[in-house]
Amino acid sequence: MKKVEKKQNKLHIKKGDTVKIIAGNSRGKTGKVLEILKQKDRAIVEGANIVVKHVKPSANNPEGGIEKTEAGIHISNLMVVDPKSGEPTRVGRKLDDNGKLQRYSKKTQEII
Repeated sequence: MKKVEKKQNKLHIKKGDTVKIIAGNSRGKTGKVLEILKQKDRAIVEGANIVVKHVKPSANNPEGGIEKTEAGIHISNLMVVDPKSGEPTRVGRKLDDNGKLQRYSKKTQEII
Protein backbone atom coordinates (compact mmCIF):
# COMPACT_ATOMS: atom_id res chain seq x y z
CA MET A 1 0.00 0.00 0.00
CA LYS A 2 1.18 3.48 -0.84
CA LYS A 3 1.39 6.13 1.81
CA VAL A 4 -0.82 9.09 0.90
CA GLU A 5 0.72 12.41 1.90
CA LYS A 6 -1.45 15.28 3.02
CA LYS A 7 -1.10 18.37 0.82
CA GLN A 8 0.34 21.33 2.72
CA ASN A 9 -1.87 24.40 2.35
CA LYS A 10 -0.91 27.97 3.13
CA LEU A 11 -1.94 28.90 6.65
CA HIS A 12 -3.69 32.12 7.63
CA ILE A 13 -1.53 32.54 10.75
CA LYS A 14 2.21 32.80 11.28
CA LYS A 15 4.57 32.65 14.24
CA GLY A 16 4.41 35.95 16.12
CA ASP A 17 0.81 36.81 15.15
CA THR A 18 -1.66 37.86 17.83
CA VAL A 19 -4.66 35.55 17.63
CA LYS A 20 -8.02 35.10 19.34
CA ILE A 21 -9.29 31.63 20.18
CA ILE A 22 -12.85 31.20 18.87
CA ALA A 23 -13.56 27.62 19.99
CA GLY A 24 -12.51 25.14 22.66
CA ASN A 25 -11.75 25.37 26.37
CA SER A 26 -9.73 28.58 26.00
CA ARG A 27 -12.44 30.37 23.96
CA GLY A 28 -12.18 34.16 24.06
CA LYS A 29 -8.52 34.34 25.08
CA THR A 30 -5.99 36.19 22.98
CA GLY A 31 -2.29 35.50 22.78
CA LYS A 32 0.80 35.43 20.64
CA VAL A 33 1.58 32.41 18.45
CA LEU A 34 4.75 30.78 19.78
CA GLU A 35 5.04 27.92 17.30
CA ILE A 36 3.28 26.44 14.26
CA LEU A 37 2.97 22.65 13.92
CA LYS A 38 2.27 22.53 10.18
CA GLN A 39 2.10 18.72 9.92
CA LYS A 40 -0.76 18.60 12.45
CA ASP A 41 -2.42 21.94 11.49
CA ARG A 42 -1.94 23.20 15.04
CA ALA A 43 -0.45 26.25 16.72
CA ILE A 44 0.85 26.83 20.24
CA VAL A 45 -0.56 30.06 21.68
CA GLU A 46 1.02 31.83 24.65
CA GLY A 47 -1.05 31.44 27.83
CA ALA A 48 -3.80 29.32 26.24
CA ASN A 49 -4.73 25.62 26.38
CA ILE A 50 -2.55 24.96 29.44
CA VAL A 51 -2.01 21.27 30.23
CA VAL A 52 -0.56 19.77 33.40
CA LYS A 53 2.20 17.19 33.11
CA HIS A 54 3.53 15.14 36.03
CA VAL A 55 7.33 14.87 35.84
CA LYS A 56 9.28 12.03 37.44
CA PRO A 57 12.36 12.89 39.50
CA SER A 58 15.58 12.82 37.44
CA ALA A 59 19.22 13.86 37.78
CA ASN A 60 18.41 17.32 36.39
CA ASN A 61 15.22 17.70 38.42
CA PRO A 62 15.60 15.63 41.62
CA GLU A 63 12.26 16.73 43.09
CA GLY A 64 10.12 16.03 40.00
CA GLY A 65 6.79 17.78 40.30
CA ILE A 66 4.02 19.21 38.17
CA GLU A 67 4.80 21.14 34.98
CA LYS A 68 2.31 23.39 33.20
CA THR A 69 2.81 23.92 29.45
CA GLU A 70 0.82 25.15 26.46
CA ALA A 71 -0.63 22.50 24.17
CA GLY A 72 -1.49 22.88 20.48
CA ILE A 73 -4.78 24.34 19.25
CA HIS A 74 -6.16 23.51 15.82
CA ILE A 75 -5.69 26.36 13.38
CA SER A 76 -9.39 26.40 12.46
CA ASN A 77 -10.11 27.56 16.04
CA LEU A 78 -7.93 30.67 15.74
CA MET A 79 -8.53 34.08 14.18
CA VAL A 80 -5.90 36.74 13.58
CA VAL A 81 -6.44 39.95 15.56
CA ASP A 82 -6.45 43.08 13.40
CA PRO A 83 -3.51 45.29 14.47
CA LYS A 84 -5.48 48.49 13.83
CA SER A 85 -8.82 47.78 15.52
CA GLY A 86 -7.88 44.95 17.92
CA GLU A 87 -10.82 42.85 16.68
CA PRO A 88 -10.59 39.37 15.11
CA THR A 89 -10.56 39.46 11.32
CA ARG A 90 -10.26 37.19 8.33
CA VAL A 91 -7.03 37.31 6.38
CA GLY A 92 -6.69 37.86 2.64
CA ARG A 93 -3.67 37.80 0.34
CA LYS A 94 -2.84 40.23 -2.44
CA LEU A 95 0.20 40.96 -4.59
CA ASP A 96 2.22 44.05 -3.78
CA ASP A 97 4.21 46.16 -6.27
CA ASN A 98 7.19 43.78 -6.18
CA GLY A 99 5.02 40.75 -7.02
CA LYS A 100 5.20 39.39 -3.46
CA LEU A 101 2.11 38.11 -1.58
CA GLN A 102 1.09 40.31 1.36
CA ARG A 103 -1.40 39.32 4.04
CA TYR A 104 -4.06 41.92 4.82
CA SER A 105 -7.03 42.33 7.16
CA LYS A 106 -10.36 41.94 5.38
CA LYS A 107 -12.03 44.35 7.82
CA THR A 108 -9.69 47.34 7.62
CA GLN A 109 -7.62 46.50 4.51
CA GLU A 110 -4.45 47.01 6.65
CA ILE A 111 -1.40 44.91 5.78
CA ILE A 112 -0.58 42.51 8.62
